[in-house]
Amino acid sequence: MAKTIVTIEASEFKAKCPKLIDDVAEGAYQIVITKNGRPVSRLVPYRDRPKSLFGIDRGRIEIIGDILEPIDVEWEADAGRTRSDS
Repeated sequence: MAKTIVTIEASEFKAKCPKLIDDVAEGAYQIVITKNGRPVSRLVPYRDRPKSLFGIDRGRIEIIGDILEPIDVEWEADAGRTRSDS
């Protein structure tokens, strides 16, 4: 899903701040806050970072087949070479 980014002037953000923060927290969009047409800040939803990357994709990745057995494919770079050719 593409993230929608909304650009808003700082003065308008100041007037609508509580509602905009709630909208961003719900994941509706991200906001780039500008002053005089120049971006100065970005408001994005807060997400907790995992303490460790170990197991982060648990339940998302499925292993099919035996990943430990060698495959019966000869690599092109190794084709015809022996240990003494190195």
